[in-house]
Amino acid sequence: MAVAARPKSGEHGAMRTRIKFCGLVRPEDVDAAVRVGADAIGFVFYGPSPRYLDPAEAKALRQRLPSFVRAVGLFVNAPLDEIRRCRETVGLDLIQFHGDEAPALTDALGGPFWKAHRVVPGYPLGAEMARHGRAEFHLLDSRSAGYGGSGQTFDWAVADGVDPARLIVSGGIAADNVGAAIARIGPFAVDTSTGIEGESARIKDVSRMEAFVAAVRAADGLRAARVTGP
Repeated sequence: MAVAARPKSGEHGAMRTRIKFCGLVRPEDVDAAVRVGADAIGFVFYGPSPRYLDPAEAKALRQRLPSFVRAVGLFVNAPLDEIRRCRETVGLDLIQFHGDEAPALTDALGGPFWKAHRVVPGYPLGAEMARHGRAEFHLLDSRSAGYGGSGQTFDWAVADGVDPARLIVSGGIAADNVGAAIARIGPFAVDTSTGIEGESARIKDVSRMEAFVAAVRAADGLRAARVTGP
């Protein structure tokens, strides 16, 4: 599997933090996410989730994305043939395994993928990243009964000692704390769903999207100043 070149840890402070907005189901929210500067859009194909999308609906949304915005399909413990069919139907750029999938399954997919880790205190992140070594990136989320979307943060110290350039931080990330997460962890990307929601799980709030992007850019500016300052 071809993996995109990643910056070395020492170089990471000078780079832009990528942004993924997840759980979008409405055309107007997809358009707004692109407009405010999202790098990736996540479509949820996990039936129990309130953000679930039928592949046919997701295909229509995927067609709204410009080529520089990635379409990510989120699956939880789904069979590989189902994932492959959905990837082809929708035109997904990559797969996010968000359940308890073993490396034997994820590695057999073919094509790029991310592996989510539902972390708790004491979670052996380094060992789990090594076990899922073929993943392009590792997404950190809070452990919850619903496999994500809980809006709860986790102890960011779990990321100590691992390469931040391989991490995507999720789990209760919103405009009011994403800057702290970037300063503390220095991840390649951040991912939010509940942090940009409006009156329900299926409606996103454009002002919250804008505030989130602005907070990420501000955090990047502070980090760059620390790297290049006197």
